[in-house]
Amino acid sequence: MVAIRTRSRIGPSAAGGSIVIPIAAPLLADEEADAARAVVLSGWVSQGPQVAAFEDEFAALVGAQHACAVANCTTALQLALAALGIGRGDEVITVSHSFIATANVIRYQGATPVFVDIEPETYNLDCARLAEAITERTRAIIAVHQMGMPCDMAALMAVARRHGIAVIEDAACAAGSQICMNGKWEAIGKPHGDIACFSFHPRKVITTGEGGMLTTSDAELDRKFRLLRQHGMSVPDIVRHGSQRVIFEEYLLVGYNYRMTDMQAAIGRKQLERLPQLIAQRRALASRYAELLGNIEGLRLPFEPAWARSNWQSYCVRLPDRLDQRAMMQSLLDQGIATRRGIMCSHREPPYAGTVSRHDLRQSEIAQDHAILLPLYAQMDSADQDRIVDAVKRELAR
Repeated sequence: MVAIRTRSRIGPSAAGGSIVIPIAAPLLADEEADAARAVVLSGWVSQGPQVAAFEDEFAALVGAQHACAVANCTTALQLALAALGIGRGDEVITVSHSFIATANVIRYQGATPVFVDIEPETYNLDCARLAEAITERTRAIIAVHQMGMPCDMAALMAVARRHGIAVIEDAACAAGSQICMNGKWEAIGKPHGDIACFSFHPRKVITTGEGGMLTTSDAELDRKFRLLRQHGMSVPDIVRHGSQRVIFEEYLLVGYNYRMTDMQAAIGRKQLERLPQLIAQRRALASRYAELLGNIEGLRLPFEPAWARSNWQSYCVRLPDRLDQRAMMQSLLDQGIATRRGIMCSHREPPYAGTVSRHDLRQSEIAQDHAILLPLYAQMDSADQDRIVDAVKRELAR
């Protein structure tokens, strides 16, 4: 295996020329490079046999009956809404406290996002506030497993099923996370709602560069995903090109070009092999962060409920209210440590000013303004983690 760097060498160095510890670093090596090279030399580089194999292996990993690979998680979320028939005049409940794509896909379909506040402990949708957001126009809920921490699906599904509302899991960050349902540990992505959507962006635990996946237990929904991702084409390329008879395809609906390439899928298959190791390393690092930062007054560490096992895609700490978030992040960057602010709130962005919310979003705003994400990636060593912790402690002591 090729040597894997633990620090980013891209972008400006910190004061004194030291290399910045990145917020995240994908673990890619010879195995992924060889897999991509084999696809390039095979002559079939678009959606084909590697994508089909990646779908089968991902479905088996999470315990889903169907998995459909697409270009990214944004397209996955849009296809989920489209396959459910959600459009103009409909409302979709979700959190503002998420990457803006979660809200954008609702707008893509002409529907109206309705924002619900989050729990301060898990940064996930507050299921106790869910019922008050439901109206006769509510067609779906998008539950975000924020930063890899599972949302309380048992509580959420009880409300959704009582009102006959579809549930989409925005599992962009949650590949490898687990949830205990009915006394049994199950992978996020089974799914526990109607559809789950994943991202393979480089910030995620496993990556294909870009890429996404939808999982479902509903064969009809899976059929719609596959039509929609490829312009509504009735016969996939791999079937037509492999046939000994001439086949004329039809275009059964207005679809999109949301396909994944075989090069991406080949890399993804190697990343799936690494996933158990990556999760174990991330969980060990998160545990060590908790041990090293646990006794600092005023610093709130992330909370993992007893029914959840996070993949620790990100490690989010909430700062004491007296501290200036931006100033602390800049000071850490000056010391060679990259961080990110707390997860954004879509309702604070210009396109969503005045968006519907049936209660205040105070906890979402507090999380954005007072939390920061510390570096966390599987190949981080203890020396780097110690350096991060020491720098955080110095800033908090000022």
